[in-house]
Amino acid sequence: MSIFTAGVPSARRYWVAAIAVAAIQTAVLGYIIEGRAAILRNGAEVLLKTAPVDPRDFLRGDYVVLNYDISSVPSQSIVGGVPAEPGERTLWVRLKQGDGGFWSVAESAFQPLPQQDGSVVLHTRPFYSYGSSTGDSIHVEYGIERYYVPEGAGRALEQARQDGDVSIAVRVSSDGTPQIRSLLVDGKPAYDEPLY
Repeated sequence: MSIFTAGVPSARRYWVAAIAVAAIQTAVLGYIIEGRAAILRNGAEVLLKTAPVDPRDFLRGDYVVLNYDISSVPSQSIVGGVPAEPGERTLWVRLKQGDGGFWSVAESAFQPLPQQDGSVVLHTRPFYSYGSSTGDSIHVEYGIERYYVPEGAGRALEQARQDGDVSIAVRVSSDGTPQIRSLLVDGKPAYDEPLY
């Protein structure tokens, strides 16, 4: 038996395994990309007002740091109260459209909120809750606090922000996951997010 023919079955198994791993990785990546695109295509549209940020912190490399009015959830908006024990928690936040077309916090809860007409529910990222020591508001993040801009476009965007108001159009899935659709300066789109 030749040395070269003895290694053929193991080499074939190696290539089959490599192809299977590559196919699984491609499928997982495709699932993630399509999930994001589905939110942008089918999610409920919400317009969010950005809260002031330190101008030196607004632009970091090729992404914009965003803070929203809805990032500070008033404690009195919490239905069912704050759990007494401190620990890591998530919050469901119901938004309703208000003045100027911007959406704001209507109510929130530490358990899922039911869907209601004329409102959208966002699900926050996990955060540390101080339990009964919670103050007047809870600072939360939704996963939309950074917006990546095309390379070299940051300076123009930074100048536009200094001269006007920045708002964000967001699409929200039925499970409360948000995705940024576009960044607006003075109500006009400055950057639109492509589906893919």
